[in-house]
Amino acid sequence: MCKQNLKEYNFYGWENAECQAVTDEFKNVKTPKDLYDCLSNIWCAETCAPRLRASWKEENKTHGQCSITSFLVQDIFGGEVRGILRKGGTYHCFNVVGDIEFDLTSEQFGDEKLDYTVYEVQSREEHFSDADKYSRYLLLKEKLSNYCK
Repeated sequence: MCKQNLKEYNFYGWENAECQAVTDEFKNVKTPKDLYDCLSNIWCAETCAPRLRASWKEENKTHGQCSITSFLVQDIFGGEVRGILRKGGTYHCFNVVGDIEFDLTSEQFGDEKLDYTVYEVQSREEHFSDADKYSRYLLLKEKLSNYCK
């Protein structure tokens, strides 16, 4: 069973992140907050993007986890994965389900405020053409499955 380990949420859009899961694959994950609670116990350096792995810390578990997390969110809640173009040409991914917009990994940026109004829709095929990213996504999904048993 997923354990709730946080008393307050700080991820972008947490106040309205009330959409319901469209799958029962992860039986204890009903809302994005449930998913965040679970992921906060399983995000790790191994699931972090390789280019950011050296700076990953327990205190900032969401660091380097955005794309694989966003596509996992899409698996569970549906909707669209969007990306904000960052300096250096990479995208920071977040989710929109219906009219609910949220970003489970926004805390990695600390006090920096991202502009969620300027984005591009992200393609699973494009992101997962990177074999390492796809393997990290599968690892995160497996860890979630095991954690929620």
